[in-house]
Parts: sequence; structure tokens; C-alpha cells
Amino acid sequence: MRTVGTFAEVRVAAPSGAALVPTMGYLHEGHLACVEAARARSDIVVMSLFVNPLQFDSSSDLDRYPRDLGRDAILAESAGVDLLFAPNIGEMYPEGPATRVRVSGVSEAMEGAHRPGHFEGVATVVAKLFAGIRPEIACFGRKDAQQLAVVRTLARDLSFPLEIVGVSTVREADGLALSSRNVRVEDRESALGLSRGLFAAAEAAASGERLAAPLEQIVTEVATDTGAKVQYATLADRHSAAPIEHLDCEAFLAVAATVGEVRLIDNVFLDPDGHADLGTRLAHPSILYEKLNL
Repeated sequence: MRTVGTFAEVRVAAPSGAALVPTMGYLHEGHLACVEAARARSDIVVMSLFVNPLQFDSSSDLDRYPRDLGRDAILAESAGVDLLFAPNIGEMYPEGPATRVRVSGVSEAMEGAHRPGHFEGVATVVAKLFAGIRPEIACFGRKDAQQLAVVRTLARDLSFPLEIVGVSTVREADGLALSSRNVRVEDRESALGLSRGLFAAAEAAASGERLAAPLEQIVTEVATDTGAKVQYATLADRHSAAPIEHLDCEAFLAVAATVGEVRLIDNVFLDPDGHADLGTRLAHPSILYEKLNL
């Protein structure tokens, strides 16, 4: 595996047909599942690693985001990444930036309402990665369901010639959705309220519940009972990310809550028949908590 820091180097090393896995680093099995999906679709896998300041709504959250390039390089290489693109801020935003990308509609509810500017930051950095690397495939985790909808809309509207692949959420053995933020969670029981609430709502949907309000209430009550402070629980159209009142289309049920000082998000994907994608579970502790020999 090679590590490079400029778009020009990426285009020389991976001139065409690459599959891209965009990340902000501090890798876990969710990222590696995206690498596996990319490898199944392309002979060249490029992983980008950049902690994007534009998508953070507070400087303190940006400063606390875990970073360890040496650790990530070891994990990326062992997972089969061919090229690790780890640019500095000057490569990504040499002029400030003067240009921002906004995807209206799909970015406005849920995370968009609670984190103003977040999806503008996501859309801007993703557009730069697509334009600068020119992949044919890009793999994103379904754990960030609204982000996936934003990226699909961005690629469609700006005519990027690539396929967007959504990869099922990977969960820790106890059900907590994998996130680099999990290393900062101190109250595990409260954090588990998010996934337990979603699973309970998915069971209700499988039993015939189709109204959004009762499904959202189940998630809110279960998460709140564990001590999580719920910001929203919303049933939304899978493609437009618009809140819906009935489960009569492909959808996702999303929740966001704070546990102590850590903000967590999670979701389950649902179809009109009540079938759910609950993600996959690890059978062992996550590599998030391992000490690697660097």
C-alpha cells in the first residue's frame, strides 16, 4: 500500500476504475466493511483519510475527534487498501475554501436541523474527492443514512459518473453502532438505548405497525429510559430523507441522542413490508479498543 497526500499523486497511482472509501480516520470494522465492498467491485481500492473541519459545528468537537494515522495505515493495508490518500488542509482547501456545495431538501431535516452547515461541509468535501480522485465507485456506510441520501443526490445532480454503494451498519457485539466516537462513551448502558429502541421499533414494524408516530415513540421511550437525551427519532424516506407519516416506501428510522458529552446517531432501514436491515454484529471486541504495535 502507498500513502500519498495530493490529488495529482492519486490520479497517477489510480488513473481509472478505482473504488473509493472516504473516511475521517480512526478506522473500525465499519470502515473495513466498506473496503471489502469496494474490493468486491474494483481491482483498485483508494481510501481517503481527512478530518474535514467544514462538517463540525464546534471547534471543540473537531479537536476531540480521534486521530492516529499510523494506526489507520496498518489497518488499511491489512484490509487490502491499495492507496491511502491522506491530504493536509492545504491540499483540500488551499483557498479557504471560496466554494461550498449545498444539497437542499435532503439535507434539511434531522441532522441538518440540529447541525447547521454540517451537510454543506460533507457535500463540499465529497464533491472535491469525487472530482479530484475520479473514482467509478464510492462506498459509504448505511449508519449515516441521511448522509448517504445527501451523497446520492449530490452525485446525481452534479452528474458524477460513479456508482454509490451503501454498506450495512456494523455493530459491536452488544448492538452499539460502530463509530469512532464510541471510544469516548463512558455510560455504555445509556448508549445502548439507541440501538435497543430501534430494534424494538423494527419488531413493531415487523408485527404490522406502519404509522411513524408510534415507531418514533418506541425509540424515544426506550432510549430515554436508559438515560440517553434524545434529540430526534424520525421515520424518513430512504431517498429524499424527508420525514414521512406512514411506512409505505423504502425508509429509515433514525435517532440522535447525547450520552454524557458524546453525541451518537443510529438507524435501521425498513421497507413497506416491515422488513429491516439491522446491520451486522461483531463476535469480538472492536479494533477501536485495541492497542496496535506501531
